[in-house]
Amino acid sequence: MASRFTVRFWGVRGTIPCPAASHMGFGGNTSCVEVCVGGERIALDAGTGFRLLGKQLLCDGAERATLLLSHTHLDHIHGFPFFAPAFKPGFGLRVIAGHLRGGLNGMPDIRTVLSRQMESPLFPVPMKTMGANMEFVEIRSGERFTLGAGVQVESAPLNHPNGATGYRITYAERSLAYVTDTEHVDGQPDENVLRLIDHADVVIYDSTYTDDEIVCKRGWGHSTWREGTKLMALAQAGRLILFHHEPDHDDAKMAAIEAEAQAIWPNTVAAREGTEFSLV
Repeated sequence: MASRFTVRFWGVRGTIPCPAASHMGFGGNTSCVEVCVGGERIALDAGTGFRLLGKQLLCDGAERATLLLSHTHLDHIHGFPFFAPAFKPGFGLRVIAGHLRGGLNGMPDIRTVLSRQMESPLFPVPMKTMGANMEFVEIRSGERFTLGAGVQVESAPLNHPNGATGYRITYAERSLAYVTDTEHVDGQPDENVLRLIDHADVVIYDSTYTDDEIVCKRGWGHSTWREGTKLMALAQAGRLILFHHEPDHDDAKMAAIEAEAQAIWPNTVAAREGTEFSLV
């Protein structure tokens, strides 16, 4: 149905896949979130969960999809070479990224970045073997654009090494913000993030570290669940979803973090691979 606005998590982990049994309750695949809205199939990032989404798209008989990339560090793109629809002639795949400054000022464009990881000696199957109709779109973080019939997308720059972009998807007066791979500054709420999540119904937020852990991880480009709760209050947003789980956080640790966050912001859950919910 064109009016639906559903969200499904195909990958919730950060940095590296975690296939251990102790991580399966929350999931071991890296970042990939699917948004079905206004007749559009949108993927947020192409971590290893992107492979699973591709299989589902083929099962559903989907003919096209849009990929919004936060950035191109490996854990957000290493599912791309395994995205089966990209090898299907006639499938339409549009890839949008905002962290490469539009391919200007000496930065590689998004096609080049994605193709390099598929070149010898890194990978045996080059991008040129993909038979889909692929379009690569460079935007500048901060731009707004429309997908399909009335799906509004707003972007914002994030504080991450080599740059990253956050997105807000709005449709039928409902909104979802995707803010991952961003580092906060204590006592200085990020105005770019606040604008992106202002009164959003759902906020998926980079909650990689605890307050204790981030002390030793400054400059790595990530945030905490506690900062997420602070931003939710300032932005008067709705539901907080903790995301980009640290590889060393097993299911027991994740459940404890979720409970701590809920004690401060009750409308909080930690993202679990395979879960789905609807905004409309």
